[in-house]
Amino acid sequence: MALDSSSSSPGTIVLCADHGLALVYFLQTDVVPTLRQAGASIVILTDDGIVERVRGMFPHPSLKVEGLRLPRLREYERKSYDAQWWLGFLRRVGGSRRINTRAMDSYVHQVLVEASPRQAPVLPLALLLRFFLQRSASCRAALVRAQQRYTPQIYADLFERYRPSLIVASTPGWRLDRYLLREAARAGLRTASIVLGWDNPSSYSLPGAPVQDILSWSEIQRQELILGSDWAQDRVHLGGIPIYDGYFRQEWVLTREEYFRLHGLDPDRKLLSYACSFVSFSPNYQNVEALVDLVNSQSLGQPCQLIVRLHPNHFWDNWLFADERERIRRLARDHPHVHVVEPVPIGGELGYYSGEDMAEKASMMAHADVFLTVYSTMVVEAAIHDRPIVSVCIDAPRGWGYTRRFYLRKYSLDLSKIGDWPTHDRFRRSGAGRVVTDRRQLAEAVADYLQDPGKDRDARQAFVEREVTFTDGSAGKRTGDILLSLAQGSQT
Repeated sequence: MALDSSSSSPGTIVLCADHGLALVYFLQTDVVPTLRQAGASIVILTDDGIVERVRGMFPHPSLKVEGLRLPRLREYERKSYDAQWWLGFLRRVGGSRRINTRAMDSYVHQVLVEASPRQAPVLPLALLLRFFLQRSASCRAALVRAQQRYTPQIYADLFERYRPSLIVASTPGWRLDRYLLREAARAGLRTASIVLGWDNPSSYSLPGAPVQDILSWSEIQRQELILGSDWAQDRVHLGGIPIYDGYFRQEWVLTREEYFRLHGLDPDRKLLSYACSFVSFSPNYQNVEALVDLVNSQSLGQPCQLIVRLHPNHFWDNWLFADERERIRRLARDHPHVHVVEPVPIGGELGYYSGEDMAEKASMMAHADVFLTVYSTMVVEAAIHDRPIVSVCIDAPRGWGYTRRFYLRKYSLDLSKIGDWPTHDRFRRSGAGRVVTDRRQLAEAVADYLQDPGKDRDARQAFVEREVTFTDGSAGKRTGDILLSLAQGSQT
């Protein structure tokens, strides 16, 4: 489906940035400059607590910043919380069986473990409904329509003031953006979504609101949206991932000397970089501890050092995650060749997902002699930087479910058993890196890559091309052009 962005004025485009990475996607790439150059006025909707900060960071007469009115949305949600929660559950797990549903299945298992006494009696009915949703497109369409019942009148004055030609969200209603999108649909406004996360199409399933168009990273994601969530083929557009343009263009990378000096790293030691991941489902401490022991053992044939990047979830109001955060910090204090870096908070409810430390992230990957994580999206990013990659999947002996003091109702997954999730499976089959499940395999994989960093290079390059499509730094411009065409209503 060709798109033409030259026929008419694009008018005002509203961009909903309710996630820190959405701010990066729209405002720290070529997306907004492309829209502005075509004459579009831009309205950014973001967390109410950071409106003034965003206005100060991106001052421009054609760019307005407004709050998402999150307190009002949460108040509305509370009035019918149970019904909306179950609709959200069914939306998330009700995707078609025509795609790999392992990530959705794990969420079902999580709810089975963590369901409250109030929710438990409803679960059999919910699972029965899921059975039909997975097998019937008409049932899935009915669920999307049913969600429209919960549409507050919160944004009518904004719609009247700006009269937008297009409203773009960072999800098709998987977050609180669902209320904005539902209200926009009721008002007859044109809506679109981008795919922000690598695993989003296979993990979050059906739209939470009627949305007309969506932009994917790759043909792989495009097929997940079409086959798994019933998007019309001509409504799924291939835009790539604008955030990664900066990686391809080497815009953020500090020099090795600058980065090593920033963290007090030893220039004579090889650098192992580990990014915590999958924290909601499993501890990472056992992986970090194994790497610390490996560095201290000096068994890799050459001296090494370790830098550990904590995950944004480590800063949630959850004592389990906070305890692991402090234990990892303690390892760094106790071992001279272990260092910790932390994501930078942006403020408000956006927390620690932000674009404030893109230079840190890019440099951590670019200067790693071996990059390690748990199937994080950063395996794609590290492959862009052509770094050897190891996915460390050592099982935590007791997971999150147990502590030294008592049994906790918290779902956990063994990391050795998550290789069949859609994105995980693609990484494994790509040959772009290694997957290890014990300390012996970890030592062998790291030593092998230290000896020959060029191993698997061709597979890494092919993996990047499949997963992000545009590798020439053009995704932001391409995405902006698609959004302009949608705003102009000039789809041909």
